[in-house]
Formats: sequence, C-alpha cells, structure tokens
Amino acid sequence: SSLLASKSVVSPMKILALEFSSDQRSVALVESCEGSAPRCLAAAAEAGTRTMRALAMIERTLAEAGMEREEVDCLAVGIGPGSYTGIRAAISLAQGWQLAREVPLLAVSSVEGLAAQAQSQDRRGRIHIAIDAQRNEVYLATFDVSDQAIETIEPLRLASAEDVRRRAEAGETVLGPEVNRWAASGHILFPEAAALGRLAAARSDFIRGEELAPIYLRETTFVKAPPPRLL
Repeated sequence: SSLLASKSVVSPMKILALEFSSDQRSVALVESCEGSAPRCLAAAAEAGTRTMRALAMIERTLAEAGMEREEVDCLAVGIGPGSYTGIRAAISLAQGWQLAREVPLLAVSSVEGLAAQAQSQDRRGRIHIAIDAQRNEVYLATFDVSDQAIETIEPLRLASAEDVRRRAEAGETVLGPEVNRWAASGHILFPEAAALGRLAAARSDFIRGEELAPIYLRETTFVKAPPPRLL
C-alpha cells in the first residue's frame, strides 16, 4: 500500500518495539537514522507477574523519550517462538495501533533478536538458542556469530530437551530464557525489545496487522466433534 511505501523512507524513523515472548516482557523506542547505527531512546520492562501492563510500559517508554504516540512511525513485534499468550497480546496491541494510527508493522523473530543480543555481549563462534516448546521439546536454532555478521547454521526447529543437554555437556554455547532447565551450563538470556527494534531498523518488509502471526512450528490439528446424539 502507499502507506507502507511512504513509511519505508522516513528518516529518522521512530520504532516502537514490543517483545512479550518470555516472562521478561519489554518495550523500547528505537530511532533509526540513515547513515548511523540505530539507538535506543528509552525502554521499560516487567517480569514475574501474571498481570501484563503493556500500555503502562509503552507510556513509560514514550514519556522517558519525550515522545507522543503520534510520533511513532512503526511498530516492531517479537513473534517468538515463546509465550503464546504474550505474543498474541503484542500482536493484538499492534493490530489495534495500526487501525487507530495507520502505522506500518514489522514482524521480527525473537530468536534472531537473541542472537543479536549474544553478539552485543561479545559471544563469538557457534551458539545455540533454545526456547521452551512444551511437551519436553525445545525450539532450537544454531548461529555462527562473528564481529561482522550472524550466520544461520541450523534454522529454527523442534528438538528434544535431551539434544540441548548433550550439546551443553559437549561444551557448546547454549543460550535462552529458561535454558538451565535442560542444561546446567547454559546461559540465561531473555529477549529484549531494544535488540528487536535495532533489527527492525534494517528492515522494510512492512505488513498489515492481519498478517501478524506467532511462530509456531507444530502442525495445527483439529478433531471434528461427533454428530449430536438423537434422543
């Protein structure tokens, strides 16, 4: 659409990033300006609570940056994998925002965000990102991280918890929000909205709200209900 095309050339662009795929949810406002690295203007986070205060985090972030909602040019949403409830909440918020303010949206893998965070923490070489997939399974992706780039070695897939444990015991680097559940030597790392926003700053594949969907690798199965019994 003309909206998406026009927003792709705005400079500087203010990106509001929503990362709700783990128990540590966060919001960040990232400024992207041509010719310079994107920078985080403000951020807010919450953890360990059943009540999600998404709007409060957004208001705190905008207030810290001295911005109004009308100044947000784009929303970036972490689509997981991870907490289905959290991701759906972020998607719903972004969809409503687009309906109200006509801003473009970007869907960003939370796993890619974690790989970028690992790079910013000076982790180099082969790393595995592991996220709980329930049913004694793990979402697992493998990257090669260098100073200049992050290369996907094995794309996101479902793996067994035992697979993650073996990799850690072999001395390989395993990171993720709950990785210590499967590997005592794993490194805890939660997805952050600031990293998500920086990744989004290099993207221009804007989408409409109805196209947003969580990353979910399992096939969806439906069981047809039996016909009603005749009395």
